Amino acid sequence: MLFSEMGLSPQLLSAVESLGFVEATPIQEKVIPVLLEKKCDLIGLAQTGTGKTAAYGLPLLENIQIDKCYPQILILSPTRELCVQITKDMESFAKFMPGLKLIAVYGGAPIDKQMDNIRKGVHIVVATPGRIYDLIRRRKVDLSRVTSLVLDEADEMLKMGFRDDLDSILEQTPVNKNTLLFSATMPPEISSITRNYMTNPVEITIGTKNSGAENVTHVYHMVHARERYKTLKRVVDFYPDIYGIVFCRTRMETKEVAASLMSDAYNAEALHGDLSQAQRDYVMQKFREKNVSILVATDVAARGLDVNNLTHVINYNLPDDIEVYTHRSGRTGRAGKDGMTVSIINMKEKGRIRQIEKFLRKDIEQMPIPSGREICKRQLFALVERMQNSEVVEDQIAPYMDKVYGMLDDLSKQEIIKRFVSLEFNRFLNYYKDAPDLNIKDGSGHDRPDSRRKKRGEKSMSRIIFNVGKGKEITRREILDMIVSCQGASNVDIGQIEIFKRASSFEIERKVAKQVISDFNNKTYKGIKIVAEENYEFTGNDFRDRNKGPRGKRKRTK
Repeated sequence: MLFSEMGLSPQLLSAVESLGFVEATPIQEKVIPVLLEKKCDLIGLAQTGTGKTAAYGLPLLENIQIDKCYPQILILSPTRELCVQITKDMESFAKFMPGLKLIAVYGGAPIDKQMDNIRKGVHIVVATPGRIYDLIRRRKVDLSRVTSLVLDEADEMLKMGFRDDLDSILEQTPVNKNTLLFSATMPPEISSITRNYMTNPVEITIGTKNSGAENVTHVYHMVHARERYKTLKRVVDFYPDIYGIVFCRTRMETKEVAASLMSDAYNAEALHGDLSQAQRDYVMQKFREKNVSILVATDVAARGLDVNNLTHVINYNLPDDIEVYTHRSGRTGRAGKDGMTVSIINMKEKGRIRQIEKFLRKDIEQMPIPSGREICKRQLFALVERMQNSEVVEDQIAPYMDKVYGMLDDLSKQEIIKRFVSLEFNRFLNYYKDAPDLNIKDGSGHDRPDSRRKKRGEKSMSRIIFNVGKGKEITRREILDMIVSCQGASNVDIGQIEIFKRASSFEIERKVAKQVISDFNNKTYKGIKIVAEENYEFTGNDFRDRNKGPRGKRKRTK
């Protein structure tokens, strides 16, 4: 459907046309007519990058009363980056609506200036939950006349721990407002919001619930853990025009991978929680301007990033939460363009791939790791294509061409081409000369190492259990942060993490298990002294030594 056929006002239609938009995306085609026709609550389920801001933004602007300068629309988003991006988009849509005032309210910026702008009068407030809740507590913002509330990326807000803030914010808004909830996935927590704060919502789903974008290809490479970084380099080299995000599990791993890529002459930067806001903005500016082609990031640091035209998302490690995989992959394949999600896994993670396939309702294909020969071929043809498409500025190079022709006069066309290729291509040829095969193979050619490889490559793991579980609301992210803070544990394999009612467990390489246990036993969590042990059986509510009976007495051995 064309925007011109939707019944938008001339001001909004002119703004849309000035942005170069002609045809609506599927989410816009379904949502805009509904919101223009009637005031109602609405749930929109669609992947990030599908045009959700215009889907709710245009009809909300259509109904705003500019002569009443108080907050009429509140848009909540999980992160500062998304908050700023939504504000910019809304300003673009409202460029021909004189007098309309918007404000972005988020942490990390001076709150006094934000309070002053609100006091002067605004029509639309775009905010992160934490900062708007702070303003509510200070009584610096009045939401009692809000007519429309938007929860953008609601699932991300819940994952970031904003549930209590959302409840408090929603209680400050009128009962008769219309609430619009947009999300990529539909976890149970969102269902509770819809029950408590929405009335007979219209539900619009683009694609299948909890599924990835249709135009994203999903593949995985299976390797020994020690070959993970080499595999990453091969993936990056195999796609010469890659512009993507590499997701790591921890801050430390993010720093190490980014540093290694930069040391190996790749155009990469790191994005993690240890960066100041100024450093983060600088990195993101470079990435958005494509001065950096590979961003290495943690999930937390990358939340809310809105970057278009990404070609690849690479999972250096699979996330613990399957829904996080959906969010990662949703960053590529936007606006109808093709994208690819590549996961680098070891043998023990193959079961996780099957779980993700079931969740996405689509296959994830195991692909062989590109060989050195295949990479050199790709790079060579990409180089020739760039040369063919390069712009020739005649007037700038003309003064030098006679001397250039003279210098090359003794060489044939074929010789010039050979030397050009060698000059530009020797790095790849030398690096991948005699490059080993990184694929894990068995007799069938897939998946399982032979006994000799298994003995060398597979790492012995220990299972550690400690006395904090669901009762204390501990999260996998918190457990992971506790593990990597232990001495020697920042660069080793971490296996499955499980959280039970009164205890949690995790797998880690045996070589560091004793040190991790020692460090854990010196930690506390929410006032509880942690007790960690190895080789315990777990009953689901408590745990006991395998060599003891249920009452703690040692079992007799024959």
